[in-house]
Amino acid sequence: LEKLEKLEKLEKLEKLEKLEKLEKLEELEELEELEKLNKFKKMGEKIIVSGRHIEGLYPHVDVWGFGISLYLFIGGLAAGILLFATYFFIKGKEKEMPVAVKISTIIPPIIIAIGLFFLVEDLHHKAYFWKLMIHFKIESPMSWGAWVLTVVFILSIFWPLSFLEDIKKFFEENNKKRLYKWTEKFSKFVNKVTLVPKLIELTTKYRKQVAYTIFFLSIILGIYTGILLSSFNARPLWNTPILGVLFLVSGVSTGAAAIMWMSNNKEEKKLFSKIDLGLIMIELLLIGLMFLGMVWGPEVQQTSAEMFFGGQFTAIFWGAFVTLGLVIPALLEAFELKGFHVPIAVPAFLILMGGLLFRAIMVTAGQISTYTF
Repeated sequence: LEKLEKLEKLEKLEKLEKLEKLEKLEELEELEELEKLNKFKKMGEKIIVSGRHIEGLYPHVDVWGFGISLYLFIGGLAAGILLFATYFFIKGKEKEMPVAVKISTIIPPIIIAIGLFFLVEDLHHKAYFWKLMIHFKIESPMSWGAWVLTVVFILSIFWPLSFLEDIKKFFEENNKKRLYKWTEKFSKFVNKVTLVPKLIELTTKYRKQVAYTIFFLSIILGIYTGILLSSFNARPLWNTPILGVLFLVSGVSTGAAAIMWMSNNKEEKKLFSKIDLGLIMIELLLIGLMFLGMVWGPEVQQTSAEMFFGGQFTAIFWGAFVTLGLVIPALLEAFELKGFHVPIAVPAFLILMGGLLFRAIMVTAGQISTYTF
């Protein structure tokens, strides 16, 4: 019995020794794992398990097409034209700047109507677009945009109508017979429409107050076209505070180009050529700052910037937009201001096409840019 008891004790001791050894091994393994984790932390590496790069699992979908790019371009162009029209009217320069204050304002209501058509056309449930107009969400850029655009559209109709007689006189004096006839017919038609003559009379009476309202709303409209995109946090390319200001400057530049192209007054052309040259310089600076922010920003923004530095948008952005849409028009305007004969239609057309191309690139590239995990 004593021997059996001794044997049992020895077996228990052996088992305890084995358990102790196992515990020590487990401790060593834990220490090794901790050492490895510390090494990874020092190296700044992360192990991320994701299915993002599995082909076909996350297919790219173009939700917004060219219609939205055109709508954003039109919004900026209309904002630019109306901003200049109301600014020079407030400054009391309607006689010195007839095209800027009166004639050019024929364009905004027409193009805004086209832009709204493309906006509604892009909607999936087109029949319910009016619901956006009966609800206002202060934190929603889209809600702000819809309301501001509607108010600007209404005011932009009555602003040129309040100058209808002056517009007719301008066309007559400049031998624009066809435009004069159309304006004459349109004037007769407008006077027959219920309430319209009364609303024109009110706009004429309170023109200065209307001018201040349009001027303020034009700035909001110009910024909104960029803020609409930058509010999408899930798209790294768009998620930059510079985009709103950049779109405003670009829109005002296209507005200046349109007025410059339409004007037949030498001094007016020269002034808008100077203004546009300054705006192009600001636009180039903002583009540089936007990309610097991305290159120095988080990894997702660096990846987005790569699309423009060796990626699929490099040639079209730097070659077509920056070179043909900004740099060459700026040089042509500078030559024209120095006294060289440059057909003003050339830089104006390039600026307008550049503005449209810029929005098309930003809308398309922005939808491609995404978080990889």
